[in-house]
Amino acid sequence: MVKKIVLAGGTGFIGTYFEKNFKEMGYVVKIISRQKKHISWEDKAGIVEALENAEILINLAGRSVNCRYNETNKKEILDSRVRTTTLLGESILKCKNPPKIWVNSSTATIYRHAEDRPMTEEHGEIGSGFSVEVAKVWEKTFFNIKLPKTRKIALRIAIVLGPDGGVMVPYKNLTRFGLGGIQGTGNQKFSWIHVEDLFQIILFLKDREDLEGGFNCSSPGPVSNRELMQELRRVMNVPFGLPSPKWMLELGAVFIKTETELVLKSRWVLPERLEREGYVFKFGTLQDTLESIVNYKNV
Repeated sequence: MVKKIVLAGGTGFIGTYFEKNFKEMGYVVKIISRQKKHISWEDKAGIVEALENAEILINLAGRSVNCRYNETNKKEILDSRVRTTTLLGESILKCKNPPKIWVNSSTATIYRHAEDRPMTEEHGEIGSGFSVEVAKVWEKTFFNIKLPKTRKIALRIAIVLGPDGGVMVPYKNLTRFGLGGIQGTGNQKFSWIHVEDLFQIILFLKDREDLEGGFNCSSPGPVSNRELMQELRRVMNVPFGLPSPKWMLELGAVFIKTETELVLKSRWVLPERLEREGYVFKFGTLQDTLESIVNYKNV
């Protein structure tokens, strides 16, 4: 039988990386997306057909949070996550042979702003505010779906770094033009994960049939914003970087239609459960990660 993976919302930076890697492993990859060449979210029969006999469902769907948090955008951000998760759950229930495992995105932003201590699955404190409420509702929606034949895992994903997109594009541009100094105080923690480790974690969890529930998906080596920008300047051979104080970031965020939370919130998250279960990170340090990204050659 042909090996099959379903990627929901799989056309972005992470999904494109996953598609390429799964195809190299010999999988047929089915993508559910708003883009016309893929299975439409409106095609309920097509979604069930894609999920039938699939090994894994990976849900990455959700409107980007890189926008202003006005009422319209906030509603779209929340609805896009709840609606797609609910639809996927309903579709799995219609399958005769459903996926054995469903990996659903969540976010490390669910934890509070933390400069005092790291957040783990067991001892992390849930934060407050719009982004946190989205994460809470998203996870509740996911775990409330009862699926007798499908194991469910929610990944609280930190900021994903990789060579072909994501946040590395604006960070590299800032650094290249001499603006790669600290943002805000520079003391806020930056939790991150290399996209390759994110892919390997899914393979690890696929094979570990005894595991389910929530996992922090972040490198074991979080750094401060100051350390992040210093290391990026070093790797890119840029000798200096002008700092961006909070007032400047808030002003700039209005012009580029985003929120300062994306750079000013202190995300200090550790992958305690993954490491306890035996996962070994390929990219455990920021130095290795940034060097692999900056020096990456797409062949």
